[in-house]
Amino acid sequence: MNNLILRRMEEIDLDMVCQIEQETFSLPWSKKSFEESIGLYHTIFLVAEMDGDVVGYCGCYQSLEEAEIVNVAVKKGMRGLGIGRKMLTELMNLGKGQGVFAYTLEVRVSNQAAIHLYESLGFESIGIRKNFYEKPTENAMIMWRQWQI
Repeated sequence: MNNLILRRMEEIDLDMVCQIEQETFSLPWSKKSFEESIGLYHTIFLVAEMDGDVVGYCGCYQSLEEAEIVNVAVKKGMRGLGIGRKMLTELMNLGKGQGVFAYTLEVRVSNQAAIHLYESLGFESIGIRKNFYEKPTENAMIMWRQWQI
């Protein structure tokens, strides 16, 4: 994984990002949604690139000193290699440089691999959103991570 590059998402990445989005989520974002999001001043969207291919991506929306992580996905066959951890660490470091001191996200309660990753990065569960997800209907765990200001 020495050839893994983390960088800001660009329009040229969107076809590969959407492929991963389609294979990962039951209600995937559209290409237009990503296109609009990466153009906003209060967002950070990153891709993980390996040998010219996008193998993962993540993003967040910033509101003052807080940010909501809205997407984290790694290409099938590349999961479990630490790519998600590297992307999230970089995302939070960039956010911290922009004044973000707290992050929130929702995750399916059945997604134990993601929950374990988030907990290992300092996120804590603060509650449940009933029936938050569709296809299939499932509760979401609300997680937060905060730094001392």
